[in-house]
Amino acid sequence: PLAGAFYAFEIIIGAYTVANIAPVVAAAIAGALVGRAMGAQPLVVQVFVTDSLTPSHYLVFAALGLACAGFGIAVMRLVGLTERAVSRPPLPNWARPALGGVLLAALAWQAPSSLSAGHGAMRLALFADLALSALVVLIAAKAAASVVALGFGFRGGLFFASLYMGALIGRLFVVALAAAGLHTGIDPLAGALVGMGALAVAIIGGPFTMTFLVLETTGDFALAAATLTAAILAALVVRETFGYSFSTWRLHLRGETIRSAHDVGWLRTLTAGRMMRADAATVAADASIEAFRRLFPLGSTRRVIALDGAGRYAGVIRLAVAWAEPPPEGPVGDLAINRDAWLRPEMTVKEIMGVFDRAQSDELAVCDEAGEVLGVLTEAHATRRYAEELEKARRDLTGGA
Repeated sequence: PLAGAFYAFEIIIGAYTVANIAPVVAAAIAGALVGRAMGAQPLVVQVFVTDSLTPSHYLVFAALGLACAGFGIAVMRLVGLTERAVSRPPLPNWARPALGGVLLAALAWQAPSSLSAGHGAMRLALFADLALSALVVLIAAKAAASVVALGFGFRGGLFFASLYMGALIGRLFVVALAAAGLHTGIDPLAGALVGMGALAVAIIGGPFTMTFLVLETTGDFALAAATLTAAILAALVVRETFGYSFSTWRLHLRGETIRSAHDVGWLRTLTAGRMMRADAATVAADASIEAFRRLFPLGSTRRVIALDGAGRYAGVIRLAVAWAEPPPEGPVGDLAINRDAWLRPEMTVKEIMGVFDRAQSDELAVCDEAGEVLGVLTEAHATRRYAEELEKARRDLTGGA
């Protein structure tokens, strides 16, 4: 329940909020109780070698955290590079998952656990006495399978993969030190558990989530402290050198600029399509000035959207200009401004403000891909909505009304 609760706070919600403590903790405890009542048996690992952890052991675990950070960054970058490589012509969209499936089948032929998605492979990583060469092959195969699956368009993420690879890396790290003559006195199982938490934090995030996962799995507070040490170092290195968790990095590759799960909600809420006013006043661009004045008397509105013969956006007409004396000549569409400046419904508030600045206008039309007008949005309303969301976020964090 502790790991589940902190997973919600750190990864899903994106902040430790006072208002969400009660429902999240209640859900976590209820889930644990119902699971046990229905016979679910959680994975429990007994580790007996951590009662005598010394400062030198923590240095080893810190080095393991740094190694996991470097490996995690490499995997995330490889996913992005693979996505860009396979998205280029001449490979059609339908062929990408097919080719990815062929590559995954080849990997599975050599290392079946590269397709793992459950406790079976994790038990192998934690308890099997594997040789150095076998550990290296399994890590490389699982990393390659993850990169291929995500890079070639498969659904999913790296949550379990990071736990599995982290356990293998932790065991490899301790075994390799022993093979090199550096006898640290650390059980490979302890190294596997710490590596599991450290790599998961490097790729997914949530240092307290992974620390409590290890604590609830083993009941060993000393090992939990070692996991927290490695996890925090991994998180700091990834944040300073790479900047993002895996989910955030994927959103950056799609053009989103966010820092955490909390920011995703802002981007999804503050879009032009959600903030616009749908009752936009429109007029045919070929209408005469007299007809325009009859339709829109002074004071009825500030701006009117001009539409071409096909009903597409053709600019914005300011009422004050159309009512100027002497009356302008020609159709009212000749008075339209911002013919090439409009908003798309999926634009975020940051993109919206950029368009307003470039257009030097305080009101713009929102149009779809075909140029059909969906509504209008004012700069003042977008700014006000941003301020409201900022205040709402502050209340969520403090639990205020």
